[in-house]
Amino acid sequence: MNGGRVGRFRFETEEEIQNRPEINRKLLSRILGWLAPYWPKLLLSLLIIVISAVLNVLPSILTGRMIDQGFIAGNFSLLVKLVIASVMVMLGSSLLGVLENYMNVWVSEHIARDMKNEMYAHLQQMSQRFYTTNKQGDIMTRMTGDVNGVQRVITGTLTSTVSNVAVLVTSIIAMVQKNWLLALVGIAILPLFILPTKNVGKKRWQLTMESQKQNDEANQILNETLSVSGQQLVKIFTNEEQELQKFERTNEAIKRLGIKESMAGRWFRMAIGTFTNMGPMLIYLIGGVLILKMGRTDLTVGDVTVMVTLLTRMYRPVSSLLGVQVDFFRALALFDRIFEYLDMPVEIENKEDAIKPSPLTGVLRFEHVDFGYNHDKLILKDVTFEVPAQNMTAIVGQSGVGKSTITYLVMRLYDVNEGRVTIDGHDVRDIDLRFLRQNIGMVTQEAYLFNGSIRDNLLYAKHDATEDELIDACKEANIYELIDALPDRFDTLVGNRGVKLSGGEKQRLSIARIILKDPKIIIFDEATSALDSISESLIQEAIEPLLKGRTSLVIAHRLSTIMAADQILVMEDGRIVEQGKHDMLLQQDGAYTRLYEAQFKKLLEDEKGCASETAI
Repeated sequence: MNGGRVGRFRFETEEEIQNRPEINRKLLSRILGWLAPYWPKLLLSLLIIVISAVLNVLPSILTGRMIDQGFIAGNFSLLVKLVIASVMVMLGSSLLGVLENYMNVWVSEHIARDMKNEMYAHLQQMSQRFYTTNKQGDIMTRMTGDVNGVQRVITGTLTSTVSNVAVLVTSIIAMVQKNWLLALVGIAILPLFILPTKNVGKKRWQLTMESQKQNDEANQILNETLSVSGQQLVKIFTNEEQELQKFERTNEAIKRLGIKESMAGRWFRMAIGTFTNMGPMLIYLIGGVLILKMGRTDLTVGDVTVMVTLLTRMYRPVSSLLGVQVDFFRALALFDRIFEYLDMPVEIENKEDAIKPSPLTGVLRFEHVDFGYNHDKLILKDVTFEVPAQNMTAIVGQSGVGKSTITYLVMRLYDVNEGRVTIDGHDVRDIDLRFLRQNIGMVTQEAYLFNGSIRDNLLYAKHDATEDELIDACKEANIYELIDALPDRFDTLVGNRGVKLSGGEKQRLSIARIILKDPKIIIFDEATSALDSISESLIQEAIEPLLKGRTSLVIAHRLSTIMAADQILVMEDGRIVEQGKHDMLLQQDGAYTRLYEAQFKKLLEDEKGCASETAI
C-alpha cells in the first residue's frame, strides 16, 4: 500500500486509484463498529485537540498586546504579565497535547489489539485449503501491516485532520476578528502557495517513482551478478562485458533522473520560499497603507504582527489537508483488505450438536469418498476401505496419487466432496472437531518444531505433562539419551524450525510428542529416505511401540513396514486398485507387483546385503 509521497503531499498510485474500495453504508458501519466501544475516549481526544488549537491562538494574540500595550505604551509591568500569561497558555496547551496523545494512542492500541485478536481467531478456523492457496507473506501482511496501518490512521490521519481543521478555523476566526480586510488578503494568498506546491510535488513524485524503478533494476543486476553463483555463471559464459553495459545503462538512467529530481526540488523550494514570504510582505504593505496613509486608528502595529503570525500558522495545516483524500482512501482500502479476510467463510465448521463418542475404539472407514482441492479436478475417486481397530494399514503408490490426501480427510483438514469418512461408525463431520483431533496423532514427513526449547515442543502435545512423562516418552522415541547428554537437557533451544537438530532427531522428537498425546489413531508418513541408516533405524524402533495397540494409517516407504501391515492399499490415479496383504498382492501380478518390481525389490536386496555384512 505504498503510494507517492513528497514532503507533506501524498498522491495515489494508478493501482490505488483502480482498486479504491466502494464507499457504502455497510463498509462505514463496520468501521464505526470497531470504534464504537472507544467513542467516549476518542471524542474526548478530539475535544482536547480543538481546545488545544484555541489555546495555541492566544500566544499570537498576546504577542500583539505585548507590542502595543507593552513596548509601544512603555508599560513594563503589563509586558511581564502578558509574557507570563503567554507562557502559562503554552504550558497548558503542551499538557493537553500530552493527554491527547495518550488518549489517542490508548484508543488506537486497543482497536489494533481487537482487530488482531479477531483476525487471528478467524484464521485459526480456516481450513488447510486457505493456507495452501494463499501466500504466507500476504497472510502476515493482513495480520500485521494492514492492522498497523489502520492504527496509524487513527493515531495520525484522524487526529491530524481534526487538528489541522481546528488550527485553520481558529486562525481564520482570529484574523477576521482583528481585521477582515487583512484576513481576506491572507486567505487569498493561500491558493498561490497551494497550487505550485501541489503541481511541483506531483512532478517530483513521478520522478522519484521512475528513479526507484531504475534503482530496483540496478539492485537486481548487482544481486544476480555479484553473488557467488551469479558471478561464476557470468565468468563461465564470458558475459562480463554484456553485464557491465547493462549496469552502465541503468546507472546512466539513475543519474539523469537524479539531476531532474534535484532541479525540480530547487524550483519547488524557490516557489515555496517566494509565496511563503509574499504573504507576510503583503500583510505588512496593506497594514502600512491602512495605518500610515489612511490613518486607521482601529489597527495597530501589534495587530499587523498578529495577522502575520496567524497567516504563517495556517500554511502547515493547509498543505497537510491536501493529502487527506489520499489518506482517507488508503484507510478505507486497509479496512477493506482486513474485512476481506474476516468475511472468508469457515470451511471446516464444528456442529453445534457435535458428539464425543465414548469409548472410542478407532475403527476407521472411508465410504465412496470423492475429493478434489479444486472441485473441477478430483484427487480421490470413489475411495472405500476400512481400518479395523488396533490394525495397521499401509498405503502405497506413486507420488501424487492421493496418499497424503487420505490422511488429511481423517483429521478434517479438508472435508470430502462426496461420500463420508467415519470413526466407529460416526461421520467425522458429526464429531466434535477438538475431540476428533485430540484422538488422532500425525507424524508428518517433515517434522515441524517451534522456535523454543525441547520442553516447549513436547508440552505442546500435553501442557500438564510431568518430568517423568517427558522422560518416558523420549525413551520410547529413542531420543532421551541425546537430550540427557545436552547441558540444558529439556531446556535446550532447538532454533527456528528445529534447525539445531538433525532430521532424524527432529523426527524422533515429533514421535515423542505424539506418544505424550496418546491418541487412539495414528497417521504416519514414513519418509526416512533422506536420513542416514542409524537415524532411520532409531526411528523404526520408535515407531513400533507407537503403532502397537492403536489404529494406524501409514504412508509406507519401507518394504519392512509394508510387509508388517495388516492390509495394504495400492493407489493409482486417486483410486484404490488393489487391497490385501503383501504375499497375496504379489500373487495377483498387478499394480502392487509392478510397484514392488520398480521400487521395493532392489531395496529389499540392499537390506539383505547390509544384514549379511553386519552378520559377518
